[in-house]
Amino acid sequence: MSKIYIVEDDDDIRTELALALERNGYEALACTTFDHVVDDVLEASPDLVLLDLSLPQTDGQFICRELRSHSDVPIIVLTSRTTEVDEVMSMTLGADDFIPKPYSLRVLIARMQALLRRSSSAQGKTVLRHDGLELDVARSRALYEGSEVELTKNELRILSLLMRHAGTIVSREAIMRDLWNSDTFIDDNTLTVNINRLRATLDKIGVHGYLTTHRGQGYSV
Repeated sequence: MSKIYIVEDDDDIRTELALALERNGYEALACTTFDHVVDDVLEASPDLVLLDLSLPQTDGQFICRELRSHSDVPIIVLTSRTTEVDEVMSMTLGADDFIPKPYSLRVLIARMQALLRRSSSAQGKTVLRHDGLELDVARSRALYEGSEVELTKNELRILSLLMRHAGTIVSREAIMRDLWNSDTFIDDNTLTVNINRLRATLDKIGVHGYLTTHRGQGYSV
């Protein structure tokens, strides 16, 4: 089940959209406060974001830019700001699609499905790079300075999630939720074991201290 994150300040629109997504087989999440939208979205680790531009305390285009700087999650802008400048700016800052309000739910679902298909295909081929470490997702192998090592399924998912959010703290809850969505049962103690195993695996190719523990918060790379 794909996870869709809604960033919309209108309560009625947000509720109606969430219900419509759930009826169409999606898991719908949404923020109700807008002080830390980027952090909230990254922690939820959604498969796609629906983003309004006109928000209290912040601007949707700023959120779009910040999300894109930390993640390659697909972003669809849903907005009543329909000038050519708004559309061009949104696409320039990293949005994948721009749909003006009012919109057809059938059209929105069709565009979401197309983006999710492309995103799923791209993730299967992606090679992630950060701080000298290269992660070949398709082959489940980590490479560093000519050495490489094979990762377990859990090691791959954890490292992939952290590298996709490089520079930000990913909470333990977000990591466990990501592993749970892959049909892997994991609790807090099991996560600690998996993190330690991942560190030991990276040590084999000379990558030491790559994962940073943030006590009471989570992990980062």
